Amino acid sequence: MSTLTIASDPQDAAAAEAAEAHHTQLAGELAGRVAMLIAAADRDPAAAGAVRAGLVDFCDRDLLPHAAAEEETLYPVAHDLPAARLLIDGMLAEHRRLAALVEALRTAGSAVQAATEGRALQVLFEEHLEKENTLILPLLAGAPDISLAGLLDGMHDILGHGHGHEGQTAVESGGGCGGTCGCGGSDETDVPELDVRDVPHSLRHATVFGAIAAVPSGRAMILVAPHDPLPLLGQIEDRHPGAFAVEYLQRGPEAWRLLLTHV
Repeated sequence: MSTLTIASDPQDAAAAEAAEAHHTQLAGELAGRVAMLIAAADRDPAAAGAVRAGLVDFCDRDLLPHAAAEEETLYPVAHDLPAARLLIDGMLAEHRRLAALVEALRTAGSAVQAATEGRALQVLFEEHLEKENTLILPLLAGAPDISLAGLLDGMHDILGHGHGHEGQTAVESGGGCGGTCGCGGSDETDVPELDVRDVPHSLRHATVFGAIAAVPSGRAMILVAPHDPLPLLGQIEDRHPGAFAVEYLQRGPEAWRLLLTHV
C-alpha cells in the first residue's frame, strides 16, 4: 500500500511506515531463524535444540509482546470502526493461534516436529502482518479523528527496540576459520546454507540477522547472495563486533557464497 496517499496527515504516514518497517524486521528475523531450524533438523538434529531455544526466545521476547502491544493499543481503536470490527475479531483469533504455535514449537518432541511448527508459525505470521499492513494500518492512518502517530508513540513493542543499526565497520573477509575451530568450515556439507536470492529485498537483511543469531559459537553457516553483500557484512559487524569471521567461497557472477563462522 501507499500510506502517503491514504494517511490523514504526514505524522500518521510516517507512523504507518515505521510500523511496517518493524513488521518487516520481525518477519525477516523469524524467517531466518526458522530456516536455520529446518536446516538443523535436516543436517544435525543434535544441534537443533539450541536453534529451537533461540527461536522460542525470540518469540517470547519480540513476537508475542508485539502482538500483546497491538491488542492493547491498536486493536481496540480499530475495533470501533465498523469497517474493521470483524477483521479485528479475526486478527485476535490469529494471535491466539500464533501463541499456540509458539507453545507447540516449545514442546515439540523432535527436531522435525519443531521445524514443522516453526514453519507453520512463519507462514501464519507473514499472512497476519500482510493484513495489518494492507488493511488495519491504512484504516487507522486514514481516519481523520484517529491519530495513528499518537497510538504508536512510545510503543517500542510495535516500532522496535532500536536494534538493527546501519553499521559502518566492515567485517574482515578472506580468512575464514580454516577448518581449525571445529565448526566444520572445511567441510561445506556439514554447514547449513541460507540462500537469500529468492527472499524479497525488503526482508533479506533481517532474514540474515535472524539466521546468524541462530548460529552457536564454534559453528558456521553459508550465505548465498545475488551480489557482494558488503553493506550487510558491515551491519553484521556492527551488531556482533568481532563475532563472525567471513570467508568468500564464490565471488559471482550469478551468486556470492560466503562462509560465516561464529568464532
